[in-house]
Amino acid sequence: MQMNYSMIRIKVPSGEVNPEQLEKIASLSEAFSIGSAHVSTRQNIQLHWVQLEDVSEVMTGLVEAGLTTREACGNTVRNVMCSHFAGVCPDEKFDATPYAKAIARFFIRNPMCQNLPRKFKINFACCDNHGLARIADIGLIPEIKDEKRGFKIYLGGGLGAASFIGHLLEDFTPENKLLPTCMATIRLFDRHGNRENMARNRMRYLVHEIGWDKFQKLVLKERSIVEMTTASYTSKLFDVKAEEETRPLPKAVNAKMVKLPMLNERITLESPAYERWLHSNVVPQKQDGYFTAFITLAAGDITANQLRILAGAIREFSAEGTARNTPQQNLAIRYIQAVDLPDFYSRLGSIGLANPGALTIASAVGCSGTTSCNLAITNSHRLAKEVEYKFLELGLDTDDSLRDSTIKISGCPNSCGQHEIATIGFFGGASRIGPTMAPTYTMLFGGSAAEQSELGKAIMRVPAKRVIDTIRKIIEIYKQERSDSETLNQWINKIVRGEGTGSVRNIENMKASLTPVMQLLPVDQDPEVYSDYGSDARFSAKTAKGECAA
Repeated sequence: MQMNYSMIRIKVPSGEVNPEQLEKIASLSEAFSIGSAHVSTRQNIQLHWVQLEDVSEVMTGLVEAGLTTREACGNTVRNVMCSHFAGVCPDEKFDATPYAKAIARFFIRNPMCQNLPRKFKINFACCDNHGLARIADIGLIPEIKDEKRGFKIYLGGGLGAASFIGHLLEDFTPENKLLPTCMATIRLFDRHGNRENMARNRMRYLVHEIGWDKFQKLVLKERSIVEMTTASYTSKLFDVKAEEETRPLPKAVNAKMVKLPMLNERITLESPAYERWLHSNVVPQKQDGYFTAFITLAAGDITANQLRILAGAIREFSAEGTARNTPQQNLAIRYIQAVDLPDFYSRLGSIGLANPGALTIASAVGCSGTTSCNLAITNSHRLAKEVEYKFLELGLDTDDSLRDSTIKISGCPNSCGQHEIATIGFFGGASRIGPTMAPTYTMLFGGSAAEQSELGKAIMRVPAKRVIDTIRKIIEIYKQERSDSETLNQWINKIVRGEGTGSVRNIENMKASLTPVMQLLPVDQDPEVYSDYGSDARFSAKTAKGECAA
C-alpha cells in the first residue's frame, strides 16, 4: 500500500479501443507507470504505480488520444459496458454497441449523476447468454417486438459483499423509452439512495429494502414524468444508423479459407500450437468469412511493447480496426478473415501473446488484489496467473467438457473478480491455522450471469496455496462421477442442487471429499504454504481505505 502512488483508470465505453489509443497507453505506461497496462473486469484499462505528480501529464496524454478518466471512479455513472460479441453474435437481435456508446456520452458530465449516493453501473448484453445484464444497476438486452427495436431491462443487480440478481422491469421496453428509463432509475436512486452507510448505499440495497414491486412502480411513474419534461433533442440520441453503416460489410467466404477445428474434433496437449489456439481462442462471426480472435492476457496484464505491436496487427488484419476489452480480462480482435488467421497468430507469437485457452477454464479471472488494491486481503492477481499457467501446462484448455466452466478470483468479498458468477469462484480472506495466520479463499460453486442467472454458493475455505490442488481434485471427482456428455459446469450445478448420482451427491459430500486436500503441515515444517503468492514474508491481513479495483 504505497500512498505516494496512484492507479489511473481509463474509461473505455463498450470496451472498444483503437490502435492509436493502444499506442498512447503503451507510451504513457512506459513513461509514467511500470511499462504495462491492466484490463479490468469492467472493460476499463488501468495504469498502476503512477506517481502523484505525474497524474496530470498522463491525463493530458489520454485526452490527446480521445480517452478520458472522467467518471471512471467516484459516485457517478461508471464505464458503460457492452458485450464484446455485440455486432457479431449469431443470437443477437441487433447490435447494442451504438446504444451503449450513446448512453455513455449522455451521462458523462451530466449534472443529474455527478453526486449519486454511490457508483452506478450500466451493462449492455448482446443476447441472453453473452454479457452481464443481470448483475448491474441497469442491465439491457436487445429485443425486437412487432418488428420494432427495444430492450429487456433489468434493474437492481450487482456483485459485492451482498449480491443480487437484477429484476426485469417489463417484458419489452421500446427503443424510445430506453433513455427515459435510465434517467428515471438514476433520478430515483439519487433521491432515495442511502447516503449515510457506505456499506449499503448501492442501488441494489435500495431495491431490496423497499421491495421490487414498489421500486418498479416508482420507476414507471418517474419515467412518465421524465418523458413529459425532457427536451425533445434527446430523442435523437439513438440515431444509430450512421454508426451501423461504418461497420465492415459481410463478405463471401474466401476460397482460401483455412479449415478451423470444430469442437467435436480431437484437440489434445500434443496438437500443434496453432490448432490448439484456433480451438480455444477463435470463434466464427455471424458475418460469413470473418472471425473473432481472443488474446489471452494473464490476469489482464499486457506490456507496452505488446500493446504497440498489437496495434499494428489490428490495423493490418482487422477490418473493424479496433480491439474490445472483455470482462474475462482478455482482448477480442474482430473481423479477421480466415485466410489471415495464421499470420495474425504468428504476429501474436512474436510478442508472447499466442497462448491458448482464452475461452476455456484455463483463462482465470483475477482482480488486482494486494498487488495494488488497499481493500484486498490476498494476492488474487498472482493466483489467477498461477492457475492459468498450470492449467495450460496440463492442457485443460483442450478438454471440451471443461470449456463452459469458469474460474474467477477476488482478493476480498467485494467481487471485482466476479467470483459469484463463476462455475468455481474464490474470494480472499485470512484464517488462523493452528497458531499461525494464513491467506485463504472462500470457494463458491455454481454461479452464472447467463439467462438462468445464479449467485455462487459458498462451500468452504481453502488455503491459498491449496487452491490449484483443490480445483484439480474437483475435476478428478467430476471425471469419475459425471454422466455421459455432462460438462463440469452442469455437474457442479447438479451438486449444488443436491442431485448428484455418485458418491458425491451434494455440497456436504463435496466438502468431505476435498478436506484432505486442505491439510497443511505445521508452519515450522512447511512455512511456504503460510505465505501468499508473490511474497516471502509472513502473511498479515492488512487493509486500508480505498476504492474497489474494477
